[in-house]
Amino acid sequence: MDYAWLSIIPFIIVIAMSIWLKDILPGLVVGLLVGSILVTADLLQGIQQSITYIVTTLSDEANIKIISFLYLFGGLVGMMNISGGIKGFAQWIGAKIHTERGVLSVIWLTLPFTFMMPMFRIMLIGPIIKTLIKKMNLSKQKVGMTLDISTESVIVLLPVATAFVGFMVSLVEGGISGLNTEMSSYEIFLLSILFDFFAIVMLLIGIIQTVWPSRKGITSEIKSEAQLEDIEHEFHRIGIKKELSMVKSQPWNLIVPVCLLIALTLYLLWQNGISLGAETIFKAFAMADATFVMLLAVFITLVVTFVFYIMRRQPLNELLYHFYDGGNQMMQAISLLVLIWALTLSAEELGFSTFISSTLGGFLPAFMTPATIFLIGAVVGYFIGSSWGTWGLFMPLGIALAVSTGASIPLTVGAVFASGAFGALTSPLGDTTITTASILDLDLVKYARYKLKLSSIGAGISVILYIVAGLML
Repeated sequence: MDYAWLSIIPFIIVIAMSIWLKDILPGLVVGLLVGSILVTADLLQGIQQSITYIVTTLSDEANIKIISFLYLFGGLVGMMNISGGIKGFAQWIGAKIHTERGVLSVIWLTLPFTFMMPMFRIMLIGPIIKTLIKKMNLSKQKVGMTLDISTESVIVLLPVATAFVGFMVSLVEGGISGLNTEMSSYEIFLLSILFDFFAIVMLLIGIIQTVWPSRKGITSEIKSEAQLEDIEHEFHRIGIKKELSMVKSQPWNLIVPVCLLIALTLYLLWQNGISLGAETIFKAFAMADATFVMLLAVFITLVVTFVFYIMRRQPLNELLYHFYDGGNQMMQAISLLVLIWALTLSAEELGFSTFISSTLGGFLPAFMTPATIFLIGAVVGYFIGSSWGTWGLFMPLGIALAVSTGASIPLTVGAVFASGAFGALTSPLGDTTITTASILDLDLVKYARYKLKLSSIGAGISVILYIVAGLML
């Protein structure tokens, strides 16, 4: 498309307005409207087209699964709140933890039970971590960053049982189709994990932050966060906060639902994979429809938990009210995701993929191909905020460039996955950033800026590693 460069305008508008207004929602609305008007070349039709994109987004099966999961999980958290489960568990674990290092260690220790999906993990442990942050007067941004690093950087490095594996392998398989490669798509995927330098570097940075926590500059940061929360929420939810402060601590009201949810998720992942033709448990986890499984698991958990709470004499009207309140608290994250998905549709129709592909050309030397793919993919990933979208956009391009320049295919595939990890971890449009900011009551734009500083260091180190690896391989 001759005017494919117009496809970057909506994303530039979103980023610029977010920085200017310190709120991402207005920028998303304006960006979507501008993108739609550019697609139709007409003001009224453009406005109509923006609604069409939103409806299309809401009609997508995968998107509606994510939206339903977010709302139902928020409702489950609301029920655990009013039943005293979160308060009781936080008090129990808080009695054993008295330092920042202890809180950060808890984040890492929950990984074996929550590694299946980023939003699943964040929403599961986020409310507990939020309570500990308030109790110990810690920096929300630093703890949130550790939570996001331990989530995004670890999950993309796991070869089985995550929401990403099936999608990632299918992308590699599509990219190598028609090519005479000696390795299967899964073998290339496994090797590429070793070359996801950004995720590995950020993982090391997160561990270093945990082992050697720094208190420099934290006090002023905590005061700033507290002042922001007081200004924004001075009159909001006072009644609910007072009600929650008065509930009786009952840690079992959190332990039972969480254990049930984790057990159901693992079992249903296995069952779903087997039904799709998998012969081993590892293949079952890789083939399973993780998004649907987690939605099903949280739905069953909700029903069982509701009965469990009623048997423990929790008032019915309180449970229902706080189920809806918990779900409604996720509406900010849901609305942002819907607008982001709609915005991406408009950009693609303007020729976003064509523009990115055509600007690279075939002039790259072999050793620079992985580093270049990572850099451009990271920039695009920051703009679109989606690891899945970045991977889908750059995997065919990356493999094609690797073949044409003679670069290592596993190394280039690793660079593609690393670029998506950068976008998902760093972008203010990313669901990881949005979900963590929503749960911890963080200013989204400020939090994204905070993450960008540390992530830029990881990205710089990764570029050097890709150049070195490109020369060696």
